[in-house]
Amino acid sequence: MLADLMPGAESHILRPAYTNAALPNGHALGSFDGVIWTGSSLTIHKPDRYVTPQIDLTREIFKSRVPQFGSCWACQIAVVAAGGQCAASPLGREAGLARKVMLNEAGRAHPMFAGKAAVFDAYTNHSDEVIHLPSGAVLLAGNGHSRVQAVDVSFDGGRFWAVQYHPEYNLCELANLTKARKDMLIGFGKFRNHADADAFIADLETLNGDTGRQDIAWRLGIDGDVLNTDSRRREVRNWLNFVAAGGR
Repeated sequence: MLADLMPGAESHILRPAYTNAALPNGHALGSFDGVIWTGSSLTIHKPDRYVTPQIDLTREIFKSRVPQFGSCWACQIAVVAAGGQCAASPLGREAGLARKVMLNEAGRAHPMFAGKAAVFDAYTNHSDEVIHLPSGAVLLAGNGHSRVQAVDVSFDGGRFWAVQYHPEYNLCELANLTKARKDMLIGFGKFRNHADADAFIADLETLNGDTGRQDIAWRLGIDGDVLNTDSRRREVRNWLNFVAAGGR
């Protein structure tokens, strides 16, 4: 996705869950234009030897004033690193699509959402959520499942734009995640049985191959919010433009 949105950009992958993770030789945090965080299967409100190094790194990046962006886990780690709190969602796992994510007044005016609809659906998969924002955070969006679906966190001189949902996902990713977590999703009541889950996966794969299948899109309640690649990834593009313009 990064190569598609910003051809020619140089990137390095760091695995901060491991304490021996290190920046590439000759690089310091301040030498980067931006940092993008991915999702994670870890639990932010139960810090362990995999979680704590990531919180520490987030704080270091805040201090370096290098802009940060990310989805899902990133939303939670941005908040916790700045002094906020997360917990298990009282409504359980939000899986598949986050429905009716609504921008508030701050969100509608925020550059991350320039060109984005005020209400939209988005790919998602999480069971934890933000329950308390730190003093430097601005709430940008929420929905009926999670009050915090997007936030701009300012802390120790740095900024972190983060969303709880996954703008980087597509139908193929959702189908693969559903396959991998089929039994878990059945246990959570998202599907009655394996046959129902398999039918859902088949629909996703068919629609991924032919987005013109309005019968499937209608049946699944999927529209341009997630089928239109530019609309779905608008937040990422806007952040990259912000960074390219020297934003801090």
